[in-house]
Amino acid sequence: MNFKNMLPPVLMILVLGFIQIMFLKNLAIFGMAFCFLYLLGILNLPVVIPPITLLLISFGLGLTIDVFYDTLGMNAAATTFVGFLRPYWLKIISPTGGYDDSNVPAISEMGIGWYVSYSLPLILAFSLVFFSADQWGSGTTYGVISKSVLSSIFSVILIIIVQLLFFERKNKIR
Repeated sequence: MNFKNMLPPVLMILVLGFIQIMFLKNLAIFGMAFCFLYLLGILNLPVVIPPITLLLISFGLGLTIDVFYDTLGMNAAATTFVGFLRPYWLKIISPTGGYDDSNVPAISEMGIGWYVSYSLPLILAFSLVFFSADQWGSGTTYGVISKSVLSSIFSVILIIIVQLLFFERKNKIR
């Protein structure tokens, strides 16, 4: 993977991080479902990205969000965890013929059904780590689980809407 191939995903990550910081910081439905749209930048990185690069990008993005959210490393920890899990999860849900080197795990490439089965568990893992760190010591397991599930569903819905509206379609959506 060369620099020329990494430029569009890095620009997408910068734009999504900016949108998250400026517009989605205080967006919450009933104080329970939070939007983590910036995870789209990590989820839609190419399949063949080296694991260490993925971890560094994930950590850097999470740390940047932490600086603006004053969350003391919670986003960095959770996004790094997602960066760690992503290659393993991609192997588990690999299509029969495997992935092409040019594959980007996006709705336009793989279809909505596959994308939901790819993104929902990763966003749920992010949410569990994030809200566990947020609620640490308060003993509210119900709060962690409910916020994680609701935030994951809300984030996946918004991520799908953003992809359908703003990303070009290469294949017919399944």
